[in-house]
Amino acid sequence: MSTPSVTPLTPPRPEHRDTIREHHGDVVVDPYEWLRDKSDRAVVAHLEAENAYAEAATARLQPLRDEIFEEIRSRTQETDLSVPVASGPWWYYSRSYEGSQYSVECRAPRVEGAPRPNPGAGASIEGEQVLLDGNIESKGHDFFALGALSISPDHRLLAYAIDTEGDERFALRIKDLGTGEVVDTAVQEVGYGCVFSFDGRYLFYTRVDETWRPHQTWRHEVGSPADTDVLVHEEPDERFWMGLGSSRDDRWIMIGLGSKTTSEVRLLDATDPLGEFRVVAPRREGVEYDVEPAADRLLIVHNADSIDSDLAWAPLDATSADQWQPLMRSAGGERFQGVEAFDDVAVLALRRDGLTAVRVLERDASSPTGYGASHDLDFDEPVYSVGLGENPESATTSLQVVFESLVTPRTVLDYDLGTREYTLLKRQSVLGGYDPTQYEQRREWATAEDGTRVPISLVYPAGSVPDGSRPGMLTAYGSYEISSDPYFSVARLSLLQRGFVYAIAHVRGGGELGRSWYDQGKLTHKRSTFTDFVACADHLVETGWVHPDRLVAEGGSAGGLLIGAAINLAPQRFRAVHAAVPFVDALTTILDPSLPLTVVEWEEWGNPLEDPEVYAYMKSYSPYENVHRAPYPAVLATTSLNDTRVYFTEPAKWVARLRENTTSGPDERPVLLRTEMVAGHGGKSGRYDSWRQVAWEWAFLVDQAGAATISREGVAPHAS
Repeated sequence: MSTPSVTPLTPPRPEHRDTIREHHGDVVVDPYEWLRDKSDRAVVAHLEAENAYAEAATARLQPLRDEIFEEIRSRTQETDLSVPVASGPWWYYSRSYEGSQYSVECRAPRVEGAPRPNPGAGASIEGEQVLLDGNIESKGHDFFALGALSISPDHRLLAYAIDTEGDERFALRIKDLGTGEVVDTAVQEVGYGCVFSFDGRYLFYTRVDETWRPHQTWRHEVGSPADTDVLVHEEPDERFWMGLGSSRDDRWIMIGLGSKTTSEVRLLDATDPLGEFRVVAPRREGVEYDVEPAADRLLIVHNADSIDSDLAWAPLDATSADQWQPLMRSAGGERFQGVEAFDDVAVLALRRDGLTAVRVLERDASSPTGYGASHDLDFDEPVYSVGLGENPESATTSLQVVFESLVTPRTVLDYDLGTREYTLLKRQSVLGGYDPTQYEQRREWATAEDGTRVPISLVYPAGSVPDGSRPGMLTAYGSYEISSDPYFSVARLSLLQRGFVYAIAHVRGGGELGRSWYDQGKLTHKRSTFTDFVACADHLVETGWVHPDRLVAEGGSAGGLLIGAAINLAPQRFRAVHAAVPFVDALTTILDPSLPLTVVEWEEWGNPLEDPEVYAYMKSYSPYENVHRAPYPAVLATTSLNDTRVYFTEPAKWVARLRENTTSGPDERPVLLRTEMVAGHGGKSGRYDSWRQVAWEWAFLVDQAGAATISREGVAPHAS
């Protein structure tokens, strides 16, 4: 396979300004650490030069970018309506409109006995009120994101928080839904989440510290100045993050405090907003638990007795783990993840045999636990994702369930608790005549270097055989016990139509196969995440699913760390990679407790400041530390100037070092850095901007895999 010739370009070369780092007797001279201060004009100039180089080096791909963007746009139902959800006297739903970047939040009166409004695209609904139009809120801004959207229990007020920089610091707004007027703009900086008291008089919200850690909960009286707000709880332990929520019946306000290994939940009666939060069970090192109020009791998913967690119940006024009573134990191959309570059932979210699952427990007043028989929801596909959708009311005879797979578009179902039958409410529209039978999905297993079997989810054009000819894309995440579950993607069809085999590697460090799967890929076992990924790449090539010179890879954030480590381990295995907001200078970051996420992450990576063994282990895999002279693949690193989770500095340094060390030709296998100058960790915010970003990134990978042409057989020919 050859790549079309291009005019040679000279990539930016940042100057060397040596910074010395010394820990545990190890002295490191870093020539690029100066690329950290975004207020330094020289730093910004370098990023702009990198952007210009990336554009020039890939200018010939503009037609392919336009083609992929148009494919995504033309397959998407641009004017659409979500399934209306009943809450009190209203139906709540979202709309999108052709040509608009952001959704519009709406509601309409709910008439007793009347059917659910039609969720068809463009359907009109009588009495519709617009609650929030993101397109209006975003005017004059290059970036826009919502951090909170909360309706008061009496449905009179809307609280929402907006970020127009991408730095995840939000300004709070409160709107009177009767008049449509914004009645409160006093609080200018909040974290994620806010909750009204039961009477709507007070609003509780979180604030972040200088490292962007949510660490305080404040109480704000609607309409009052911010300087009269009251601090109701502060978390001094820097390992712990704070979350804020409410119970389904709006009767409880909940503060969740959690490190990577330990948690604590506090409750406040929402009818007594001036009262004190009560601890459900004091934190115990290594014990994680979640709480769900269930009318007359609490339901608790916890790992006090089982690594994969159990379900317990406790009195409503519980203040100790000694009051927890067993309700259901996790069986072999199961991992309990959370529970939601309704009047007649509780619904357990779990993992079973590597896939998501839903279990319904029936209320039984005669049972000491309050629950009796249970059953699981079953689906007939080899790989898929399933979970509860929006179910705001506790008094319900049916549940909204959301199902999707690599071939089945996102499907919203109504599950009747009495008949156990499903009613289709809405399936994601895919325009242009999408036929799921044109694609196949399957589960494969790779063998890691230590003999562990690692699952891979694959989707590919129907009828494909592993003849070693196809292009392929491999992706993974592999950290924080976050699972990379199969999902449907309109954008992915652009790859499949070009003959790609698309694969998700379920590597250790994720949670696909339970808590031990996560434990085997963290701390001083982290290397397993990277070797698992390389083993999955080897499997795809060695079994003939992908041509050895047509495999590309993609990963973001901690998944970008995975990409960086993998190409250090096996640079010749991949033709090209995309590392999005990549955590590639992990050791430098985790050594600096003043940076966002560092202290809270020590339970994930270890503390290299205090432990020389952790320092040495992290240094052995951190991508930036281990770039070496090798024929690296083509590399695209993407980042955002205002990212507060993974600083742009990391990919900027990494790209500079890669260019100095790769022996691959810069024209055939370039190393590129592309920075969004007004965005955050998630990149572009509007849907059209997001599609163009995907098209830019995938055009680079598709071209490198020699798969720019769509053929009728679904097999992309080699580039010539």
